Amino acid sequence: MTDLLGDLTRTHHCCQLRDTDIDKEVVLMGWVQHRRDHGGVIFIDLRDKEGITQIVFNPEHSKTVHEKAQEIRNEYVLGVKGKVIARPGDMLNPNMKTGAVEVMTDELYIFSKAKTPAFQIEDRVETSEVLRLQYRYLDLRRPQLKNNILARHKATMAIRNYLDNKGFVDIETPFLTKSTPEGARDYLVPSRVNQGEFYALPQSPQLFKQLLMISGFDKYYQIVKCFRDEDLRADRQPEFTQIDMELSFVDEQQIMDVAEGMIVAIFKKVLDIDLVTPFPRITYDEAMSRFGLDRPDLRFGLELCEVSDIVKDAGFKVFANVVKNGGLVKAVNAKGCATFTRKQIDELTDFTAVYKAKGLAWIKIKEDSWQSPIAKFFTDEEKEALRKRLDLEPGDIVFFVADQPKITNEALGQLRNELARRLELISDDTYEFTWVTRFPLLDYDETEKRYQALHHPFTAPLEEDIEKLDSDPLAIKSRAYDLVLNGIEIGGGSIRIHDTELQAKVLNCLGIDETEANEKFGFLLKALSSGAPPHGGIAFGLDRLMMLLCREDSIRNVIAFPKTQKATCLLTDAPSKASTAQLRELAIKVTKIEE
Repeated sequence: MTDLLGDLTRTHHCCQLRDTDIDKEVVLMGWVQHRRDHGGVIFIDLRDKEGITQIVFNPEHSKTVHEKAQEIRNEYVLGVKGKVIARPGDMLNPNMKTGAVEVMTDELYIFSKAKTPAFQIEDRVETSEVLRLQYRYLDLRRPQLKNNILARHKATMAIRNYLDNKGFVDIETPFLTKSTPEGARDYLVPSRVNQGEFYALPQSPQLFKQLLMISGFDKYYQIVKCFRDEDLRADRQPEFTQIDMELSFVDEQQIMDVAEGMIVAIFKKVLDIDLVTPFPRITYDEAMSRFGLDRPDLRFGLELCEVSDIVKDAGFKVFANVVKNGGLVKAVNAKGCATFTRKQIDELTDFTAVYKAKGLAWIKIKEDSWQSPIAKFFTDEEKEALRKRLDLEPGDIVFFVADQPKITNEALGQLRNELARRLELISDDTYEFTWVTRFPLLDYDETEKRYQALHHPFTAPLEEDIEKLDSDPLAIKSRAYDLVLNGIEIGGGSIRIHDTELQAKVLNCLGIDETEANEKFGFLLKALSSGAPPHGGIAFGLDRLMMLLCREDSIRNVIAFPKTQKATCLLTDAPSKASTAQLRELAIKVTKIEE
């Protein structure tokens, strides 16, 4: 490396030079962004991770260097030595931080040449994501991607500094561990030494961080890779990064205070925004009632309203029968949008069908009438009750979904978000946080005919609800909490169960007997019996958080080397087939599964 650079030592990055540096001799190194030949004088924009500086090759200044510059092309890697000079008045570029100066070159070093890139290295490039992922090292040179990765660095440094100042200890936990039931499929790793047996890559460090509390470390954190073999979408990856933390001798309030302080530090460091705390809180029941989803977007209104009591005896039998069978009828008023066409209404009907809604009823409120196929089924008294409940005025259109509670809430909650997008009610410059608390402890799986933990089996129930484990499990509320930002869950956690008897009761309610419990996570149960402090924690999805901070639509744009939605790496062609020799060592035989 010394021979290659000779006596050349970089003095500045390509975004540092200003008019105060005029007449300084400098050395810059980087990539060629653009090359322009203006009647013999060659100009290049030299780029590094900090920015761009204009470099000048003038034959009247140095004929030798100018001749060498003739071969320069885009993306060549150069070192240049020269003097900082002022740009002529008609060549000033106010859009560049270095736009008042340029470097007149005395020496030129071409470190490496580059083939024509697969696409232009600029943000306005129009090319497919497939091509960009195949050439990710080129994609990362673009300002947008580069700035996203640098923002991620700022965020992780803010996290580490904040938690270190709060007394947290950064402790690594194993990647090769035991498969435990955590809600998604594990990635399995075969063991060569113990043939026929498998490690699992962790979906989270949940059990280990509880063990660290039992070990007495008091405050743990880790910025850690986690793995889930699940179907992917824009905000999911098979490997994702989690900001994980656990604390002893705390309650929900103390954990929320620490988490809010960390989020404040991140926003200040990355966006220079001062957030106001404490963040608002709503219960799970309130979130479902008002917004239909447990991750409500608070940047706009369009709140849902239940009208089951008003329509339970209506002549419109669809509504009446749903209420009679224990379902819900809820509505959302899209104020001032009675101009929606039938085509637009049909599109919204198809949209709710994705969430299993059997239909989308609607009524347009006119000055002297209600326009709808269902309007005739309501009495004047029912219409007046709906008008008051839904604040109906001429020019409004109200949408109804009638179904079982889970479907009604999900379909209408998603419709609320879709209406906000179509009506442009969402400001990209707004960050609205809310804590959602008191989730149900359990859910009932109709397919498997058994209870399931809504979060995980180690989440503590509310003290006053413990007695319901035997009589009414679905009525139990948990000590769980999620932090939601702009309708996206960015973090979630809970107070854990630290009492062995209560843990055994919860596992039993989940249909996990003592033998199965010991087989799956006996090491944790044994540790709990060794003296466990009251403890709890929270984990944040760093990728999702950075997606929101960088205003991206996909977490792939804030990860250096992401996978596709089919969990493949187009850059390295992973996953790939293993050799026969490798499989033999692992005692594995690959067979083709028939469709």
